Amino acid sequence: MKLVRLRDDARPRIALTLEGARIEAQQGDTLLTALLAAGAGYLRESEFEDGPRAGFCLMGACQDCWVTVVGRGRVRACATLAEPGMEVSRG
Repeated sequence: MKLVRLRDDARPRIALTLEGARIEAQQGDTLLTALLAAGAGYLRESEFEDGPRAGFCLMGACQDCWVTVVGRGRVRACATLAEPGMEVSRG
């Protein structure tokens, strides 16, 4: 599933990668917004076997949106701004 932007589509575009694939985001997007809007669909598989997860609380309190950013380590995608050139993986 891909998120569709309904408004605020005029911000400058930035490029980053998700597991080696180039994706585009808008300046000011969180990583979670950038990844889901680019069609990532999910960020991790649930440890409780109830399917893929793509964020839950959206305020940095839960454990559902951890991603790894080269040079930064594990970060919460919902609380980290996307930056040009970021290399992100789900692991």
